[in-house]
Parts: sequence; C-alpha cells; structure tokens
Amino acid sequence: MNCSLPPSLLRWFESHARELPWRGTHDPYAIWLSEIILQQTRIQQGMAYWERFMHRWPTVEQLAEATEDQVLREWQGLGYYSRARHLHQAARQIVGMGGFPTTYEGIRSLKGVGDYTAAAIGSIAFGLPVAAVDGNVYRVLARYFGIDTPINSTAGKKEFTALAQSLLPATRASEFNQAMMDFGAMQCTPQSPLCQGCPLEETCVAWHDGRVGELPVKLRKVTVRERYLSYYYVRCGGRVAIHQRGEGDIWQGLWEPLLIETSEKGKTEDIGVDFGKGRLTLFRQGVKHVLTHRILWADFFLWETDDRPTLPEGYIWIPESDIGDYAVPRLVEMLIEDCLSSD
Repeated sequence: MNCSLPPSLLRWFESHARELPWRGTHDPYAIWLSEIILQQTRIQQGMAYWERFMHRWPTVEQLAEATEDQVLREWQGLGYYSRARHLHQAARQIVGMGGFPTTYEGIRSLKGVGDYTAAAIGSIAFGLPVAAVDGNVYRVLARYFGIDTPINSTAGKKEFTALAQSLLPATRASEFNQAMMDFGAMQCTPQSPLCQGCPLEETCVAWHDGRVGELPVKLRKVTVRERYLSYYYVRCGGRVAIHQRGEGDIWQGLWEPLLIETSEKGKTEDIGVDFGKGRLTLFRQGVKHVLTHRILWADFFLWETDDRPTLPEGYIWIPESDIGDYAVPRLVEMLIEDCLSSD
C-alpha cells in the first residue's frame, strides 16, 4: 500500500521513542516478560514489576524452576492473576522446548500469548515481519483512515490486522510496531489527542472530518455484575486461617481469609461457623473494588478468639508472621494491612 503513514511514524519515533528498560535488547525472555506484564498494566507500574522479576529470575530457566506461589507473590498488586500463572506455565514450556521459539507460530503456542503478543515479541526479538495490533494501533488506524468498523468485532479485528500488515515495512518491523504503540500512547491518545502539530495531521481522515472523538468505534460492553463479600481475618494463638481460591473464578490460586459471599447486599448466609466465640471487630465496611465486568463490595472483620473455630473445609492455620509469604488479592491485602496496623 502506498501510504505516507509508515515513513511519517518512523521519523516521529526516531525523536520521540520512550526510554524503556527492555528496549535496546533482543533477549526474547526480557521482551516476552515485558509484554505479559503490560497486557493490562500501565507502563510506569509495570516497569517496577519487570525489574523485580528480572532481578529475581534473570533467565527463563530460573523462572521455570520457581513455584507458582512464588510467582504469584511477586505478581501481587498487578491484578489479572491468570497472566502470572500463564507466565509460569509458559516458562516451563520454553524450557521443555529447549529454548525460546523463534517463529510466530511457536511464540503464539506459548500459554497466555495471543496474536498481538506473539507479533510484538517476534518482531522485536527476532525481526519477524508481523504487525502487532493492540489498542493503540486500532485507535491510530481507525482515526487516520476514518474506519468505523467496531474494533472489538470479529470483522474489525480482521480488517485492522490486515491493514496493519499491509503497512508494515518488512525490514523495519520492530521499529514500526513500537512506533505505532508509542504514537498511540503519547500522541494519538484516547482522550485529548495532540492533533495540533501532529505529523499525520494533513492526511488524517478523522481530523479533517471532525470525527477524532468518535473513533475508534466499540461494541457495547457486557453487563457489569456486582458481588458482596464479607472477609473475616481469624486470629487465634498467633495464627490466622486462610484458604486458597480454586479454579473457575476470580483470583484463582490466590489466598484469602475466611470468606462469606452473599447474593445481595445486607443479606446473611449460614455457613456453619459459630461467631459467638471471642471478639469480632468491623474494620471497614462497603469497600468498593472494581474488576473487569465485576464490582465487588466488601466488609472487613477481625475475629480474635482463644479457641480455634470450626471452619469450612480447605482452610489452614499459619503463623501470622508468615502471612506475607502468601500471594493475596489487593482487596485482601488491604484487610491484612488494616488488621496488622491496629496492633
């Protein structure tokens, strides 16, 4: 395709590229790690986690040797914990392969790696001529070409992927993909894009048609569900009770104190626990915690007792001093911080 977009973007990138610790390397492990961390995370937050992981596990072999609990503990605070589990599983896949795969198909076969991530890793680490299409790229292309096909539709994904691939300079795939990402993140932003003085201003359809604020188009999102949680931090004889969350729900594999979930706000559920022993203190009430497609409302209690209560199956008692060794959701971390700071 004869288009002024690629050369203009590459020129812009030469003077505006973000300085990131994983740039300047072709180490596929470092690049893969950065891409997984940044899937649902802002760069400023993700950078600290990337540095922490690289310091603790400098190679994929070392990451593969870690336990899932250790990986989840380092990941704590980033959310979307399936990414951490997939990261760990993929590390073991890579070791089993004898090294990092060097083809798009091989990279795409890794656990937790989708089309965009495989293209980003492949182009940056190995120079593979594959376009990486993320939210930034969708936005730039939709505005520049004036495309109103919904970007989260099947037709939209095919259309934008084909368009990005047709624009890709085969010998500069790494630079072009990173230029598109940076341009969307810094210049062609979701809100208040820097259209005045933009290097694409003269040829941008959305700018000339006054449609910058309308593009890209997205299909309506799914309904957000509300859930109501009551957490009880049970303390007895220097120990606390926790259990590990199972599969098929949020926070799989993470740990939490005694939980009672109700179907509606203010409703009580009988789970066979006798709360008559010891002292029960309400620390926080109605805490709102937002996840993708869910809004959680949580009450936090401290339950101090001299006699261990009978709890549902699956709970274990650990020394309270060891609680920091267990990966917990951020919501639970807030409860623990409140309880420990009250001592």
